[in-house]
Amino acid sequence: MSNNKLYRVKDVMKTDFDLVDGKETVCDALRKMKHTDTHALIVDKRHADDEYGIVLLADIAKKVIAKSLSPERTNVYEVMSKPVLCVSARMDIRYCARLFERFGLTRAPAVENDEIVGIVSYNDMVLKKLEDSGEL
Repeated sequence: MSNNKLYRVKDVMKTDFDLVDGKETVCDALRKMKHTDTHALIVDKRHADDEYGIVLLADIAKKVIAKSLSPERTNVYEVMSKPVLCVSARMDIRYCARLFERFGLTRAPAVENDEIVGIVSYNDMVLKKLEDSGEL
């Protein structure tokens, strides 16, 4: 039997994230961004039956900067991914890592009761485990 500690997404996720409106310009959304360590903006639902979206900084680089588009004239909804694949905050990080691999994700919002409570990335999963094991 294994003595490995069970790590859940809620144990490793960042609880600081930026929630933006899809109608904002990319430039305005970036100006409002307070938590640059997350490398992502969560796009809020427009209504109760809508879904969350996500814009990675890499998306802005690929879809705005690389194409010489103006961040002042490009809306967030034009570069976001929606619906975003969310993970349960109670999910074991081993399964979260497998889900990331299967769907080519690098980060995802963590949810409880259909509300985003944080954002988790590969970095969060790896660094927390290494910190706790004393290997870092």
